Amino acid sequence: MDYVLIVFGIIFIIIGILGCVLPVIPGPPLSYIGLLLLHFAERYSFSSKFLIIWLLITAVVYALDFIIPAWGTKKFGGSKRGVWGSIIGLIIGMFFFPPIGIIVGPFIGAVVGELTLGKESSVALKSGFGSFLGFLTGTLLKLIASGMMTWYFFKLLIAG
Repeated sequence: MDYVLIVFGIIFIIIGILGCVLPVIPGPPLSYIGLLLLHFAERYSFSSKFLIIWLLITAVVYALDFIIPAWGTKKFGGSKRGVWGSIIGLIIGMFFFPPIGIIVGPFIGAVVGELTLGKESSVALKSGFGSFLGFLTGTLLKLIASGMMTWYFFKLLIAG
């Protein structure tokens, strides 16, 4: 049974890393499941404190991945309508045009939101660029979290 848990743990860790750059796949949650699978193998275990901390980190990174594009829109001069456009663009892109829609949706939504207020296209594009930078920041956070979980997974697997 341990071998099955370890193999599935490795699969989840790999898919978790891929999910950090493929927007349709929830990377950090899958990486966390990989940690749990190794934890439940008889010869290996993480402390409860370790698992709780990584559960919290995973939840925060997952939530921030949806919030940061809207924050980037606002930071680059976007209005509330631009922020809402970014959020709506993310949702539409996520469901109707995955995976590219998750990248382009917030950008287009922020630009359209700003243009509907009558703002100049340069201001609207700047707002959209902020949304895109927010997306990149979220991707980097996911990669860091999943990368660290991968490191801990293999550290315990090799040392155990």
